[in-house]
Amino acid sequence: MKRIVYCHCSFARVLDPAVKAAVLDGLAASEHAFDAVPDLCEMSARKDPALVQIAEGEVTIVACYPRAVRWLFSAAGAKLDDQRSTILNMRENSAEAVLGELLGATS
Repeated sequence: MKRIVYCHCSFARVLDPAVKAAVLDGLAASEHAFDAVPDLCEMSARKDPALVQIAEGEVTIVACYPRAVRWLFSAAGAKLDDQRSTILNMRENSAEAVLGELLGATS
């Protein structure tokens, strides 16, 4: 099973709060374990070693634009493997679409 990482986008605040809340509520109500991080942008700026740990395994990241998320990891020295990582975009997709893909993909 892939690890799930949910980004609160606490500092950049580029995500619709209603979408973020609905996705987080859906994850919390599911039987799937997940990690919630305050802000991937801030973690990248600090070169947080947790990003390396996240990038090492199979992971689904729930955040914003896939290209931006890949760049954030790369900038922190934690390149994501395209074959082992999935990025779901809460900036462009509805909460229902994100949850449908996320919860269906992790079962």
